[in-house]
Amino acid sequence: MTIPVFRFAPSPNGYLHLGHAYSALLNAKLAERLSGRLLLRIEDIDVTRCREEFVAAIAEDLTWLGLRWEQPVRRQSEHFDNYHAAFGGLRRKGFVYPCFCSRKDLADAVRLRETKTGTQWRRDPDGAPLYPGTCRHRPAGEVAMRLGRSEPHTWRIDMAAALLAAPGALAYTRIDLEGEATLQPIAPARWGDAVVVRREIPTSYHLSVVVDDAVQEITHVVRGQDLEAATDLHVLLQALLALPTPLYHHHALIRDEQGDKLAKSRFSKTLRELREQGISPAEVRRSLGFNRT
Repeated sequence: MTIPVFRFAPSPNGYLHLGHAYSALLNAKLAERLSGRLLLRIEDIDVTRCREEFVAAIAEDLTWLGLRWEQPVRRQSEHFDNYHAAFGGLRRKGFVYPCFCSRKDLADAVRLRETKTGTQWRRDPDGAPLYPGTCRHRPAGEVAMRLGRSEPHTWRIDMAAALLAAPGALAYTRIDLEGEATLQPIAPARWGDAVVVRREIPTSYHLSVVVDDAVQEITHVVRGQDLEAATDLHVLLQALLALPTPLYHHHALIRDEQGDKLAKSRFSKTLRELREQGISPAEVRRSLGFNRT
């Protein structure tokens, strides 16, 4: 019988807040209930924003909450070769293409189309304009020349080619907190030709998380509802790379008094600040619905 494997995977670009605490505690609770394993993964591919002080703070905050996890801790910044190998597989099979468009190029193209049609250009689930496919059909000679000159570029998934190659009925198994499972169809086309390798680093969140979950043999992905739509892309990439698809649960988000989700970008109160105010781990647990002291 396969032992369930859960993971909590924060990015060290700020201090953890109550939303992170809820996700970490929920993963730990479910791992304990199922006699499974709990892993910690540091998602630090964004080397310009991630800092060592935040890596240390993550361990400090989770230990303060009473959590324990297996060693060693996987750090994404140490495994770019894994992501490059996965990208190589996608490239060899013709599922990606280089895109030389800058953000300004994309904004200008979308604005031009909106002006011509009088309607808003389609958006992805995150609200960003879908890529209009400018570079999808560039001549092979031009592409080779521009790559040879090391022009800045990303790599995008060719969504049409990917969907043709993937199984006809893509779906994943969604579980609730009681373990009841349902089949959830996916619609990755709503993301358009999403970026799978960024300009500044040889991967993206979508590609690295899929590779990591496979390498670490994750069986249960428990994360916030803000990442539910991204699961469409992840399941598609798993199919294209012949990787296993875990079970997924997307939990409700912890929100502030205005109803906004807690976020580092909104300067939500951190666990470190709560600790400095004299709040105990037991009080944090109770406030989040975990009654264990």
